[in-house]
Amino acid sequence: MPSARGISYQDAGVNIDEADRAVDRIKVLARQTFTSSVLTNIGSFGAAFQLKGFRNPVLMSSADGVGTKLKVAFLAGVHNTVGEDLVNHCVNDIMVQGAEPLFFLDYIATGRVAATLIGEIIEGMARGCSANHCALIGGETAEMPGFYHEGEYDLAGFIVGAVEKPRLLTGDAIRKDDIVLGLPSNGLHTNGYSLARRLLFDEAGYKHNTRVATLGCTVAEELLKVHRSYATAIRALRKSGVLKGAAHITGGGITENTPRILPKGLAVEIDTRAWQAPAVFQLMRSIGNVPVDDWRRTFNLGIGMILVIGSRDLARTQRILKKAGEPYYVIGQVVTQAGSQRVVYVE
Repeated sequence: MPSARGISYQDAGVNIDEADRAVDRIKVLARQTFTSSVLTNIGSFGAAFQLKGFRNPVLMSSADGVGTKLKVAFLAGVHNTVGEDLVNHCVNDIMVQGAEPLFFLDYIATGRVAATLIGEIIEGMARGCSANHCALIGGETAEMPGFYHEGEYDLAGFIVGAVEKPRLLTGDAIRKDDIVLGLPSNGLHTNGYSLARRLLFDEAGYKHNTRVATLGCTVAEELLKVHRSYATAIRALRKSGVLKGAAHITGGGITENTPRILPKGLAVEIDTRAWQAPAVFQLMRSIGNVPVDDWRRTFNLGIGMILVIGSRDLARTQRILKKAGEPYYVIGQVVTQAGSQRVVYVE
């Protein structure tokens, strides 16, 4: 039977007025990241960006999400960092191939749009874009009643950068005896959270607000540390010409990400004694007795970025990283591949 009264979109769970308030907040935050290359405002059907300053550009793009780190944000009620996580992850992904970030677009999906919540997410995203010299030029906020639990959302992003074709960073120049450097992570970044939540919450019985002495903070504060951007260090090394290859250590760890930049027939020998993994990794290992192969393929274990340089360029690279304020470890070298392993660990 037809309803006796008219059924509105809000009756179906979608509040257009609240969505409009969210968009108004997004516009304010996004405009703070705009450069002269942005030709359209937030709310256009498509976002226009003028490519400037390149002679033979190659566009570089990447898309990613924050994953189940969001579950920790839901528990803690902290939403102003996950957007920055997302931007930094995507920036690192294109910079390891030599590209300079140009613009970023986001996708937020939720069961019910709350303008304040969306504003907090975009606040972190805008902060990340500004810090990485990248414009937040558009996106999509999808309200889907019944699809997500109350207060939950999903978050994804898409970045575009550019590099002059001769300056593409492919790893083809890497040779035997080159030096492998590791730039430190500040925690899990945005990978391994399904296992981390199992270990810390289910096995150890911690709550998100449990303060753990060995961490020096609560569990949520540790797990919500923002994924680091390595843009400043990589930009300086690229400009100097010393960088032969770089690998962003995300899902798959050092084991699976480093081989992505190695020429055929080469491997890396990694000295695990060269750095100490942050306390959170040591804590989780003590809780779960996770097999070592899984451990190394799930977490970054304190190394968020791998750099490969020539042995003669070590002193120069060290000076550049020091000037950029970037700590580092000399963690290994490039070797001839023997057998199927492309990452060999020395303990």
